[in-house]
Amino acid sequence: VQLQASGGGLVQAGGSLRLSCAASGRTFSSYNMGWFRQAPGKEREFVATINWSGDSTSYTDSVKGRFTISRDNAKNTVYLQMNSLKPEDTAVYYCAAGSRLRPGKYDYWGQGTLVTVSS
Repeated sequence: VQLQASGGGLVQAGGSLRLSCAASGRTFSSYNMGWFRQAPGKEREFVATINWSGDSTSYTDSVKGRFTISRDNAKNTVYLQMNSLKPEDTAVYYCAAGSRLRPGKYDYWGQGTLVTVSS
């Protein structure tokens, strides 16, 4: 499966962005999907995940209540709605896909989209 992330940009603190990740290739609905991010000088970290059917989600503590992951299997797309953005959310955001049979494991990665939050 190939993944293409988009929607990043420059936003002021308190603002919102919606990231999209379009998938092509094998059956999108068979994959659990995740969003990760990597800030400058830091390791990549988990942000959010959604299972293959869309009825189970999980978030890292720092984004709970501010970010929402969702998916549209008919459009082969996963989204990350980011509200109340903070400067510490600045990072390159990556989407990832993994088999629904192996939760938490991701085999395919998108190219990343840069989110910059100004104070």
